[in-house]
Amino acid sequence: MAGVAQARGLSWGVEPATVAVAELPSQGQHTYRLILQGGPFPHDKDGSVFGNRERLLPRERRGYYREYTVETPRARGRGARRIVCGGQRPTAPEACYYTSDHYSSFRKIVQ
Repeated sequence: MAGVAQARGLSWGVEPATVAVAELPSQGQHTYRLILQGGPFPHDKDGSVFGNRERLLPRERRGYYREYTVETPRARGRGARRIVCGGQRPTAPEACYYTSDHYSSFRKIVQ
């Protein structure tokens, strides 16, 4: 399992690939701004606990990570794109990660 995570560039001591805020799709940039200002969010599940069951993000206690929807044009429902942030305060996350493939891979968001 560690080999899979390492190939994806995540957790187990390997730094994940990164993406600059400016490189996120426009909908991702919008969601990121909403996270930092505390909402309001368009979906009821936005801000809910992300369990990291895939164990692709660094291991933290339950409740550390929260997930937010990144709108996907023409997608039915919430689509596959998300931002997952971790930290004590939701409006001041310690780290945020972007996934365009519903948690199969993540890239750490950097300024």
